[in-house]
Amino acid sequence: MAISKGDTLPGATLVQFGENGPEAVELGEKLKGRKVVIFAVPGAFTPTCHSAHVPSFIRTKDSFAEKGVDEIICVSVNDPFVMKAWGEATGATEAGITMLGDPESAFTKAIGMDFTAPPAGLIARSKRYAMLVEDGTVTLLHAEASPGECEISAGEGLLEAM
Repeated sequence: MAISKGDTLPGATLVQFGENGPEAVELGEKLKGRKVVIFAVPGAFTPTCHSAHVPSFIRTKDSFAEKGVDEIICVSVNDPFVMKAWGEATGATEAGITMLGDPESAFTKAIGMDFTAPPAGLIARSKRYAMLVEDGTVTLLHAEASPGECEISAGEGLLEAM
């Protein structure tokens, strides 16, 4: 069953590329006492994710900060090396967006947001969504009906709903 508004996110260990290589990130610790936007994409460097979803959060980052958002996190079922390269290629890293990998899809499956599309080579990937999380609790959730859509989960869509 998919996560919904009012639910507490489960504990999860994601991974990012740090100064000395891959680093574990305890999501629960990162969210404690903070207001955070988490958006997820089916895959780094895939067309809609690369040209629409990430850029929408780069454009709206300052507006989210004005609304008290402490951090914007992008999650994808990719390894930290790919997430690092993708963050650099899109400008997300320079903009201050945190790029976290969920390489085993453990977090994505735990919140019921996984899907598989073998013809596209996407196995155990994340559905496209954006959520506002306050102290670990989902206060707003926008999930797209199709992985190729990026309307309600775009930065502007989530920002408008806040």
